[in-house]
Order: sequence, then C-alpha cells, then structure tokens
Amino acid sequence: MKILIVYAHENPASFNGTLKDLAVETLTQAGHEVKVSDLYSMKFNPIAGRHDFTDLSGEEFYKYQAEQSSAASTGRFARDVQEEMDKVDWADFLLFQYPVWWFDMPAILKGWVDRVFAAGYAYGGGNMFDKGLLKGKRAMCSVTTGGPEAGYPDPDGNLMRNVQFGRLYFCGMEVLPVHVSFSAAHLDDAERQAYLDSYRKRLETIETTKPLEYPTLAEMGLG
Repeated sequence: MKILIVYAHENPASFNGTLKDLAVETLTQAGHEVKVSDLYSMKFNPIAGRHDFTDLSGEEFYKYQAEQSSAASTGRFARDVQEEMDKVDWADFLLFQYPVWWFDMPAILKGWVDRVFAAGYAYGGGNMFDKGLLKGKRAMCSVTTGGPEAGYPDPDGNLMRNVQFGRLYFCGMEVLPVHVSFSAAHLDDAERQAYLDSYRKRLETIETTKPLEYPTLAEMGLG
C-alpha cells in the first residue's frame, strides 16, 4: 500500500516522534511505500483563509467553503494546500500521529484538516459519510494522552468521535480503531516498550483489521 503519515509533534525526541519512526520502519519493512508530512518541520500554516486560493471565484460575497468548492473544480488551490492534496490522492492509507490536546487534535493538525479536506475535494454536494469523496481509502490514528486510561473509558467513542466519525468517516474513509498510548509522559521503560510492541503489531495488520462500523448516509436519514 501507499501510506501517508501526517505527523504533528514539535519535538522529534518525543514519544510521538518515536511512534512515527516506528511506523516508518515497520511499514517500509512490510513492503509499503511511505511518505511523511511532518507539519511542524514543514512550518505548515494551520490558518484557513483567502490565501488558500491562487485567486477568488469573483463572487461578490466571499465564503470560504464556496471558494473551496470552486477551487476544487478549477485547480485554484494554493501550492501548500495542493501539495498535501496530492499526497492524499497518492495514498491508500492515511495514518495520523499526534498528542491529544483538549480531547482533540493539536491546532496545526486541525488546520491541516480544515485546509486539505476541502469542500469539493473531500466532501460536498451530498457526498459525505459512506459517499464521501475520499471513499476507498483507509485511515487510522495513533495518539498519546497526558492522562491515564481511566479517563478515557471508550477511546473510539469518548476520545476520538470528532476525528474518526466527524472528519475521517465524514470524508468517506474506512476508519480503523485508534491506537492510544496513555500517559505518555509518565511511562517507565517497560511501559513504553509495551506500547511500542502493541503498536508494531497494529501496524503489521492494517490491511486486515476490521474498520469501525458507522451508519450510512441513508441510515441516518440524510440521503
């Protein structure tokens, strides 16, 4: 498979950095092609706005989502956005590596989603959830938390719903269960190694792991 790792941590010596490096190593050894978008290293701009387009559509009232849809049909996305879209197009599988901040993504990664999963490109015109425009791709998140496991009794529902259901599945992707490394900053060597071992096993089975089950657009009464 062709795998894009979208990585959001400022410190390469962090446990997130170790998990990212492990993913590159494990997936490459398994014969997959791997690319990495290291958002901090790239100094990726997370702020969505008019600068996301080479020029505007000419509509009198500026609306960001409408400009995204127009740019998707006319090829007017700014270079940094288009480069990330090209990586998504290339990939069969998207792997997101990041620390959980306030039960969500860090701002730099949320901004990547805002700008790259654009209307007209990843969703739109009734094409969402099981009909999303990124249908046919798989996605998975590997995250670290500051708190212990007891604080997240249902990681895929409690911790990850906004990301897994509201962003990845919304755009049509099959979503694999999250891999969580709890209390990453407080682990001893044995606990760190246990998480690394469990993550390696997850990475080795990404082609056969059953995705999470979500309702279809029709089942939700939306189409």
